[in-house]
Amino acid sequence: MTRRWLGSVRSRATLAATLVVAVALLAAGAAVLLSLRSDLTGQAESEAASAARAVAVELSDGRPYDKLTGLDEDDRPVQIVDGRGRVVAASEDLERVTGTGADTARPGDPGGRAGGDADDDADDSDDVNGSDGPDDDGPAPRGEVDSDTDFSTGTATIDGTTADYRFAAVEVEFEDRGKFTVYAGAPLAAERSAVGTATTAMLIGFPLLLAVVASATWLVTRRALSPVEGIRREMAAITASEDLARRVPVPATHDEVARLALTTNETLAALESSVERQRRFVADASHELRSPIASLRTQLEVGAAHPELLDLDGAVTDTVRLQTLAADLLLLARLDAGERPGDARFDLGALAREHAEGRAGVTVTADEVPVAGSRAQVGRVLTNLLDNARRHARSAVTVGVRAEGEWAVVAVADDGDGVPEADRERIFERFVRLDEARSRDDGGAGLGLAIARDVAVRHGGTLTVGRAPAGGALFELRLPRAQ
Repeated sequence: MTRRWLGSVRSRATLAATLVVAVALLAAGAAVLLSLRSDLTGQAESEAASAARAVAVELSDGRPYDKLTGLDEDDRPVQIVDGRGRVVAASEDLERVTGTGADTARPGDPGGRAGGDADDDADDSDDVNGSDGPDDDGPAPRGEVDSDTDFSTGTATIDGTTADYRFAAVEVEFEDRGKFTVYAGAPLAAERSAVGTATTAMLIGFPLLLAVVASATWLVTRRALSPVEGIRREMAAITASEDLARRVPVPATHDEVARLALTTNETLAALESSVERQRRFVADASHELRSPIASLRTQLEVGAAHPELLDLDGAVTDTVRLQTLAADLLLLARLDAGERPGDARFDLGALAREHAEGRAGVTVTADEVPVAGSRAQVGRVLTNLLDNARRHARSAVTVGVRAEGEWAVVAVADDGDGVPEADRERIFERFVRLDEARSRDDGGAGLGLAIARDVAVRHGGTLTVGRAPAGGALFELRLPRAQ
């Protein structure tokens, strides 16, 4: 069932379009979520770094812990950790925290890294803030705030509410008391909420969008392919009826489908013409074969009954005519089958002199012009042209062979009546004979000129007829010169 469904162009186009859009949406959605998360995280880092640096500056100025303004924030956890990992100050409502590197949330909470009691912490606090220095009346010791800021992610519990935070860590170093680290956190609730909202919207919107894309692709493809289905139905009807005169419908869209329909109709027209030509060829060949065969049979039957009445000359003539016709039909069949002419090189002028030799009234003027192809087939063309010219000439036939650019040209002219302009293309059709050549003695089967043109075309050349200077017919054969 799946294979049958995917066998439809419409189904494959819909599936492909949906997959492409799905991949594009997933990539775009992932990019949007990552960008949104990065922006919101960066905003949280900026807020945390600003808070941590503000507390660090106050601490470096020697301000006591209970005077640090950053510890009064209700929604932002702050911790100050000394060099031994002990929490020396923290936000008032901070209960638990992770991600700051300290094991406790507030000063004096059990479980800290360093030993001692609250009194020791208090003493250390006093020392750090300069309240117990060597000179009580002297200035408080100042610290140096590090320019670098480190970030980490963790959780914090404030007033019983636990949330995710992005912590910024800024170090403050005192010459006499060592290094302290200020941790300040910014909530990630906005980032989590925004990413979650965007993800939910995508999970709801993407399937709907894909459904719209699939439906639109299915409808558009069905509309686009409906003319193709019409062409298919008509072709099936033509095949079933064998009526090559029918044509497929051409849509008025002027697109690829319309061009396909036009090409299909052109193909049908060419096929109809070819079939009709073959039918005429078979009918004409049957007619041409029937005449000499019937004549030969009649003469043989008369000879069998009355030997003294046997016309041997007529029987021989009919037999030769039958043999010639059979040879012509065989050559036409080979040409129609696409027989390649070959690529042998030979001198066209020498071939013309060879075929004109021994013919009365034929004058040859031939240059040496090399051509490539079938020597026998080109020789057959020359023979047919000479026979035709000699049949219609009053007294003289001239043959000229010359080179003309990239062409080798053979001109065969006679001094007869010539070919009427209206018949100059028709005489190259098969089994066509002009009225004056229809007698059994003067006319052939009407295949000589048809064979000559077919051979010329197969060799990449042309064969045309015009008017000779003497008033008769001028046949001009052009073949590509051999390189």
